[in-house]
Amino acid sequence: MILEQDDCAGRLQNCILFLRLASSVSYWTRRQTFQVNVGGVMIGSEHPLVIQSMTNTDTADTDATAEQIKELVTAGSEIVRVTVNTVEAAKGVASIKAKLMEEGISVPLVGDFHYNGHLLLTQHPECATALAKYRINPGNVGSKHRDANFQKIIKVAVSNGTPVRIGVNWGSLDQRLLADAMDTNANRNEPKESEEVVIDTIVESALRSAELAEKMGLAEDMIILSAKVSAAPELLNVYRKLAIRCRYPLHLGLTEAGLGLKGIVATTAAVSPLLIDGIGDTLRVSLTPLPHGNRAEEVLVARQVLQSLQIRNFEPQVTSCPGCGRTSSTLFQEMALEIQDHIRDSMPIWGETYPGVEEMTVAVMGCVVNGPGESKQASLGISLPGNAEDPKAPVYVDGKHDCTLSGDGIVGDFKKILENYVTTTYGKDSDERV
Repeated sequence: MILEQDDCAGRLQNCILFLRLASSVSYWTRRQTFQVNVGGVMIGSEHPLVIQSMTNTDTADTDATAEQIKELVTAGSEIVRVTVNTVEAAKGVASIKAKLMEEGISVPLVGDFHYNGHLLLTQHPECATALAKYRINPGNVGSKHRDANFQKIIKVAVSNGTPVRIGVNWGSLDQRLLADAMDTNANRNEPKESEEVVIDTIVESALRSAELAEKMGLAEDMIILSAKVSAAPELLNVYRKLAIRCRYPLHLGLTEAGLGLKGIVATTAAVSPLLIDGIGDTLRVSLTPLPHGNRAEEVLVARQVLQSLQIRNFEPQVTSCPGCGRTSSTLFQEMALEIQDHIRDSMPIWGETYPGVEEMTVAVMGCVVNGPGESKQASLGISLPGNAEDPKAPVYVDGKHDCTLSGDGIVGDFKKILENYVTTTYGKDSDERV
């Protein structure tokens, strides 16, 4: 059936309205899990997915570590992990927490333990009590007495009421367990590929360790699991297998994701299908920073992944076109960047003053081809004049044409419209919003 033009326009407007209403709804159903309290931050399917990060400073340098934690928290990290590998690092943990508390920062700290964690936690109780969670790799708790050392850590956790993340990593998988699995597989009538055996062993290591922890008295709602690998297909495989075999919350992330663009794309490709499946309760993006680079970049990437999937909203999103032969200047590029920076600079105040502003969308488009349509779908949008177009910029507010800007003051005028929209739409005295 061919629709008349008016009917098409009406249905298009209804579709646009539906998309705008749906934009604040999470599309993905979370896998059901136990709920774990990590220093006041709740983790599990009944709570928002949590962003985690990790410092790369020497934890023994308490000033540098506290400063980096502040940067990570400011960027949006809700839990921060620190390396605890030496006596000096263990002694520094309580001091770091005290420095943060003095500045009003109460972010939960996670201790990352390998090889000697059983010694550091038992010999430095002030470290054990300052941490909100312990991270243990069952393949790295001692070469000769893995089970005994693991149990010592669990005893400390039970004594302090501290949850534990059991984090299996294929780069440090328990070789005894893997060797047994390989031997068993070799005797099968139809042996699996070795890569599949490794994946199965990672899952089995995590579940066996969790079972042992429960036998030692650690409650089921004090356990988080992770099973990290560094290739996207294997990550999907291992987490999907782990997810159907337990109800523990899962910490998600592609380990050793890499530098820059590669790391960002690889992580996004790996974790997004899992997040769409509802798998994952905490997320860390393991980017390799450039020398003297910004460690907080990993937090910003994690936030953008979650916001792009509409799992959580952190700040208003700016939609902008890539440009083409129709766009005769760089004005729309410069304006998109300026508006995005303005939003990010304003969010510390907006977030406190205007609840819900993080759900706002802004479109800055470079010509009339998709400009008006994108502008109508956004909360607020502008379509700048492209090559051979009338030098005017129509502005749309909540899907309706509001005004048309022109001249050299377009950017400033649009900012004023943006500020007014935030105040009137998300202010405490504003009318109830759709």
